[in-house]
Amino acid sequence: MQIMQANQHLPQQVKIVEVGPRDGLQNEPGIIDAETKIALVNRLSLAGFHNIEAAAFVSPKWVPQMATSNAVMQGITRQPGVVYSALVPNMQGLETALQAKIDEVVIFAAASEAFSQKNINCSIAESIQRFQQVAQTAKQQGLRLRGSISCAFVCPYQGVVPPQSVIEVVQRMRDLGCDEIDIADTIGAATPRQVQTVMQAAAQEFPIAQLSGHFHDTYGQALANIYASLEVGIAIFHASVAGLGGCPYAKGATGNVATEDVLYMMQGLGIETGIDLNAVVDAGLFISQHLGRPSMSRAGNALASKRMS
Repeated sequence: MQIMQANQHLPQQVKIVEVGPRDGLQNEPGIIDAETKIALVNRLSLAGFHNIEAAAFVSPKWVPQMATSNAVMQGITRQPGVVYSALVPNMQGLETALQAKIDEVVIFAAASEAFSQKNINCSIAESIQRFQQVAQTAKQQGLRLRGSISCAFVCPYQGVVPPQSVIEVVQRMRDLGCDEIDIADTIGAATPRQVQTVMQAAAQEFPIAQLSGHFHDTYGQALANIYASLEVGIAIFHASVAGLGGCPYAKGATGNVATEDVLYMMQGLGIETGIDLNAVVDAGLFISQHLGRPSMSRAGNALASKRMS
């Protein structure tokens, strides 16, 4: 029996965007001080990430956890070659973000019309139009621009999202000048074949090398969906240290896929990430201890237990 050679069609190298400090922490109920966030970002910077989503310049009224974003960006020790990103919803946020010397502006829209209407009370087209000046100014300032498309697979209100809806948002993000576009499974309900269909459709409108997968693990499908994405040529993935971040639309859901789990899988596949898994396990233990709960990363917990045995 002929055994198929492993990894023959998978990317040899992937970029992992660490989103724990922003997407992971933003829904935490208790306010986390800037010093702890700075320490977390510094640990992640030294672990070898090339891109860390570190802040969000949003209204403290709506996202109080991100009120310390300016202090965090001013306080971190920046490592050469690391892109520090921030979510920026409007020009007011961009002005603060520029003062904080961010490297990448992240703008966002939904692929689901129902999600857009219920969450920000406007259509998808209107939401993207609001970002035109932000995108233009970011590019003029020489910053990278990343677009994030939420509910690209399943919406909590309308159910399965048609690939055509995702394509239309990808086109709009592309026309705004985005350097990278995230295809996000916001409620963690996507499955592998569905993921491949959507990723291949998006790649018809935007270079596949600049598309990324952002998967949540609500239904335990995140690693399978990442592997499915690898099979069709996606080589950028988002992950959150210690699995930080819940999903507001699925009670008790784990939210973001844990970075340690993704790194462990990539290591097993022989795919290069340039990231020190042990350093990420340490960072996961650090923030989990601060939050007073165990890490949500299975690989992180197993590796930490192995050290103590």
